[in-house]
Amino acid sequence: MDVSRRRLSWDNRVVSPTFEKESSIIYRLHAKVSGLSLAAALMLCLPAAADQRYAVSGNDRYQIGQSELQTSISYAGTQKLLLERSGAQTRLTARVQYTRTDAAGKVPVQASFVQVMNSAGELHDQNDSDPDYLTVLNQPFAVMLDSGTMDDLLHLRGYVPFTFPAPMIGGSLKGHLKRGPVSRVDSRPALAVDFDASGPMVGPLPDHSGMSITGTMRMSGTAYYAVRGQALLLALNETLTISGRLRQHGQSSPVTIIYQRSIKASSEAPASTEASTH
Repeated sequence: MDVSRRRLSWDNRVVSPTFEKESSIIYRLHAKVSGLSLAAALMLCLPAAADQRYAVSGNDRYQIGQSELQTSISYAGTQKLLLERSGAQTRLTARVQYTRTDAAGKVPVQASFVQVMNSAGELHDQNDSDPDYLTVLNQPFAVMLDSGTMDDLLHLRGYVPFTFPAPMIGGSLKGHLKRGPVSRVDSRPALAVDFDASGPMVGPLPDHSGMSITGTMRMSGTAYYAVRGQALLLALNETLTISGRLRQHGQSSPVTIIYQRSIKASSEAPASTEASTH
């Protein structure tokens, strides 16, 4: 009953809270922004090419039954985001080098994720080679915000409800956003956006058709966006927790799966990693 090698889909990474105004946190796919288009807003501040470095880490923990199976997988590495503007399009490429550590030992890994933003401000996934969900482009929040959305967030008071689709549970996660304080990430002022959403999870596990789960899924964490200049995602701390009962061949066992990811901008040159030597 090994689910530790299974890949949970992050297709639920579209975030679209409802403000009183029609401006919203940018959809990762098919972004729609009122007023000045996202593409135009970003083109004003994007050079022909720019890059941002990040430190990345993560941990996956699985427990089935009281003590029958407990597995932990950790990740640590560095990442580079490259933005290349060509005409009316912007190509975003995230490449990460990291070490994957589990009970079997350490394995060097390289991964990447590519998106293209068209003239309408729509972000389209072009290449997903990020099986462990460590790139900044493969997360629940957009890597950039337009100026209008950033202004809305800076003046946000209280909680804002939002819903985003979660195909793996056949429904949606519902929760809220709220503005946090302005702090510093890599010496740059950044606005914190706290989020928390949950929903029921019922049905077969992806890639494990013989297993089904009945329970709940909850995603929470904080995203940090640059306050000055381009509103780039500077850091993201998130936790996805699935808890319930796993059924297989007529047997039922309690199960808890916890995914944690941390991405933080870093201006320091990356140290050589095991992955970079292969």
